[in-house]
Amino acid sequence: MKFRIALICMVLSSFAIPFIGAQGLPTVAPAKVGLSSDRLARLERVMQTYIDDRAIAGAVTLVARRGGQAHLRAYGMADVGSGVPMQTDGIFRIASMTKPITSVAVMMLYEEGRFRLNDPVGEYLPQLASLDVFEPIDAVNGTYKRRPAQRPVTIRHLLTHTSGITYLFLGNSDQRFSQRELSTLYREAGVADGFFEHPGTIEELVTKLGKLPLMHDPGDAFSYGLSVDVLGRLVEVLSGTTLDQFLRARVFEPLGMDDTYFYLPQEKAKRLVSMYSPTPSGGIDKVEGVVESGYLIYSATYPTSDHRTYFSGGGGLSSTAPDYARFLQMLLNGGALDGVRLLSPTTVDLMTSDHTGTVPSAVVQPGSGGFGLGFAIAGEPNVDGEIGSAGAYTWRGLFNTMFWVDPVEELIGIMMTQLYPYRHLDIQDKFRIMTYQAIVER
Repeated sequence: MKFRIALICMVLSSFAIPFIGAQGLPTVAPAKVGLSSDRLARLERVMQTYIDDRAIAGAVTLVARRGGQAHLRAYGMADVGSGVPMQTDGIFRIASMTKPITSVAVMMLYEEGRFRLNDPVGEYLPQLASLDVFEPIDAVNGTYKRRPAQRPVTIRHLLTHTSGITYLFLGNSDQRFSQRELSTLYREAGVADGFFEHPGTIEELVTKLGKLPLMHDPGDAFSYGLSVDVLGRLVEVLSGTTLDQFLRARVFEPLGMDDTYFYLPQEKAKRLVSMYSPTPSGGIDKVEGVVESGYLIYSATYPTSDHRTYFSGGGGLSSTAPDYARFLQMLLNGGALDGVRLLSPTTVDLMTSDHTGTVPSAVVQPGSGGFGLGFAIAGEPNVDGEIGSAGAYTWRGLFNTMFWVDPVEELIGIMMTQLYPYRHLDIQDKFRIMTYQAIVER
């Protein structure tokens, strides 16, 4: 009997079924906003192939244009083992898609005159007032020294990931001696990337980072890392409240983002989508408990953890596609949505302009030409040669979530799944291509 129920659920989930209860942007007919229904059906067919091939368990996709939600679909399963179909109000661990939200919170305080972007962050977080830089001496023999940084870390450095603060987990993928050694130092110091149950606070994180060397002198390169977690602590110090409380009162409630949390309420925990990992033989396995893989530590259960004091501004939020669409539409509108203004258009323009064009760096993200204050920015022409517009801004999350906002086309795309690792798939690129090909009116 259980098998028959599960089979029925799987069959039903193979059809892209919208969930009426999902709250988001106003729903519009695709033709009203210059999109083709037939071409959006192509998008759905392409997404379904990843389900059919057992590359992912399930997904939600959302496309909005000119302020209207023209496409919202769920595919596959939220949990394969229990036969729970994916719904469009499924809650996903959005990981680094938390960063743009924290960056907006920072810029709201900027607009209140609390700081200047070029202020040293040490003026507000004394633990970071005097930092050293990691300088390799002999990578073969594993020797290095620490020297004083040539300049202080500024708030702009943190927003653009040019501070020199890195991530623990990058020791898995970055084979440079400096990254591996810094990841080892981070691990020994108990630094957390924010993807598992952690009993500490981001104040304690900042204290730990203040005792560790930077990857490079501030401003000298793009080094992805815990910079936005540090900014979360800056929000706490400047606002006098926790990052969780600030985002709830100043961002989520005003925008109607009722399903976005660091830690889920008990009544919403059942909507948390299960996490999966690919298997060597093909297919996927459900992630259970805490996973430790080299320098990476993550779990599937941190959004429902009993430890609810660590608010990772760089990776700790969970959300739904409709909720996140409201956040992105606010940005596309120049900082306001439904009569609520969070930022001025001039500030949004500042955030979504390239700030790293002259900074020597590794690739910020495939398809990007630089980095703004919280987003990768598409260059001119689009760097990866794929379809899209210059000036579009985007980011993605560790567990295979992604978004972009295209001001030229007045377009928003959001795709959410729960799979790590996922770089062997082309699903994010295909979603973007299939969204743009649905535009038939400009």
